[in-house]
Amino acid sequence: MMTFGPHKGRSLNMESSSTTLLFFALAFFSEIVGTLSGFGSSVFFVPLAGMLFDFKTTLALTGLLHIFSTSAQVYMFRREINWKLMAQIGIPSVLFVILGATLNDKVGLKYADLLMGIFLTGFGVAFLIKKNLKLQPSRFNAIAGGAIAGFLAGLIGTGGAIRGATLAAFDLPKSTFVGTSASIDLAVDVSRTFIYLYNGYLNPSYYWYIPVLMLLAYAGVFVGKRLLDLIPQNIFRAMVLCLIMGVGLTMIYNFLIGNQIIK
Repeated sequence: MMTFGPHKGRSLNMESSSTTLLFFALAFFSEIVGTLSGFGSSVFFVPLAGMLFDFKTTLALTGLLHIFSTSAQVYMFRREINWKLMAQIGIPSVLFVILGATLNDKVGLKYADLLMGIFLTGFGVAFLIKKNLKLQPSRFNAIAGGAIAGFLAGLIGTGGAIRGATLAAFDLPKSTFVGTSASIDLAVDVSRTFIYLYNGYLNPSYYWYIPVLMLLAYAGVFVGKRLLDLIPQNIFRAMVLCLIMGVGLTMIYNFLIGNQIIK
């Protein structure tokens, strides 16, 4: 039987503690940036947290983190929600997130890192080059955008960028955009997280993370809204898009060297 000396055991405990603290820092950072950008935190949190934990654990923790943050946003902006648009985008999102979350446990995700990396990089480049890029505000695009965003959220953990681009087509007032986006996201997150937890994605050893994630989500939303008043929107938008590109390029690089996040 293999045993560890006191120094080795202490080293492993310190490494575990460092990983946990880094994970919580990433959760807080992702919620701040997600609140500011309007894309949601998962576009940052999934690839970053996936470097610390296995993909299924990352999906479960992401869903829980999102439920806390979006529920806070829905409460704060409940009077500003565009319910008609929420239904057009939200219903297909919920239906397809269930499909994506169910398939996640049944299909091979060998190339998911590469595809997500290409998507994130392409998304960042496209919106940096063409600042006014957006979809046409039609019912078809609302339904299609909701379905694609929901399916990707269930399958690979993030679809907020597509949902954000879909909502942007309708030129909503800022508060209406945030409230409507959060209401859609909350329905999606509750649906996919139920499936993740039912399928055993979250080990009981991580249950104590849940109250911490709740506090970090609420704090991140609060700080993000405060910072939104201090940073010019155009400057922060460029910063966020560059960060999305950076995450995408990192995922492509890790895939090429055989260090996939999504397995």
